[in-house]
Amino acid sequence: MKPLPLPVRIAAGLAVTAVERARLLPQQLAGLPVTVVSEALQLSMRLQQQVTELAIKGDDVLSGMRPPEDEPEWATFDEDESPPIVSVNTPVDPPEDTADDDDPWTEEERAIAAEPPAALPVYDDLSLPQLRARLRTLSAEDLEELLAYERAHDDRPQFTGMLNRRIATVRAQS
Repeated sequence: MKPLPLPVRIAAGLAVTAVERARLLPQQLAGLPVTVVSEALQLSMRLQQQVTELAIKGDDVLSGMRPPEDEPEWATFDEDESPPIVSVNTPVDPPEDTADDDDPWTEEERAIAAEPPAALPVYDDLSLPQLRARLRTLSAEDLEELLAYERAHDDRPQFTGMLNRRIATVRAQS
């Protein structure tokens, strides 16, 4: 038997494939919304990746054209703040007798004798961020008491600096 011509065989194959697909259509219709959503999400993710890659390439090219900032203009640090300027005409308090201040035993006795500030009894247990979170609720007098207590005990520069700045802010707001 002689084989049928190629176009006839192709047409028969197409007809059989169409019938098979028609039989599977009800099953495929149930999953069609999920498939469409999945493909749409994949397409959007691919698009986001391509946009990100283009932005990275653009950043690489542009970074060579302008010098990097050493320090952003919006970043401020405690060390950057200048100390208060004292003029020649400003009276300076005479230094107190510091003979007892050099004695470590006297300092220790003074530190042990002082009680924690009433405004913040847990002051000794607070870290710098924990203290910062509580400062907004305190009055200027309470802050002064904390500052005096800190200076008499640990005299940590970060704590005293933060307390001084908060006191100045509270007074400026009053």
